Amino acid sequence: MADKKKNYGMVIDLRRCVGCFSCQVTCKVENNVPFEDFRARVNIAERGTYPNVNRNFLPMLCNHCAKAPCIEVCPVKASYKREDGVVLIRDEKCIGCGYCIQACPYNARYLDPNLRVAQKCTFCVHRIDNGLPPACVP
Repeated sequence: MADKKKNYGMVIDLRRCVGCFSCQVTCKVENNVPFEDFRARVNIAERGTYPNVNRNFLPMLCNHCAKAPCIEVCPVKASYKREDGVVLIRDEKCIGCGYCIQACPYNARYLDPNLRVAQKCTFCVHRIDNGLPPACVP
């Protein structure tokens, strides 16, 4: 029987998200993300009027798209997809033009103010390559 290849993807059960922001904080610490930026963030949506207000939380991060528009627009091919579906950026190739930042439908990329290159969620490849889950996964 042929060995199946892994193909990672991000699935978030919004019914379980309580807005604790631990995924956002854990990602920031694990990946040494600059103070003003986030690789994972939690958006808050409020619906209704007082006193009947509902608050929903929506974790936002790179979804490692099957057909990632950020890869297609990169003029130097710094953005790429691994065989396992993880979309990454080669820092040494990135020229900081911002095309990928504009192309991302999830607003998941930012320009690192120190490195002057695009950055995003890496699905914690340094962890998954060692059999561990991404840092944001409980």
